[in-house]
Amino acid sequence: MAKLPPRSPDKRFRSLIEAAIAKGVAIEDMTLRLTLRDSSLLARDPSTPVADIRYVDGVMQFLGVRIEKGGVSESVLDHGAA
Repeated sequence: MAKLPPRSPDKRFRSLIEAAIAKGVAIEDMTLRLTLRDSSLLARDPSTPVADIRYVDGVMQFLGVRIEKGGVSESVLDHGAA
């Protein structure tokens, strides 16, 4: 059986970020806590528009949401304090 390519963090988290914004969660309150693997995949994903990833004060952001790399066993979108 052929091994499937890794699923893009872009595809997993873009819709979650958009849904959180629609529910009224502020971008500045959210944090993407990514595994080191997912942060690398996101940065190298050719389907992710360059404009969607940026660095502010040395911190990587995706769609304006701050990314924390490593320290988690599974990547998650943290909505911050409710």
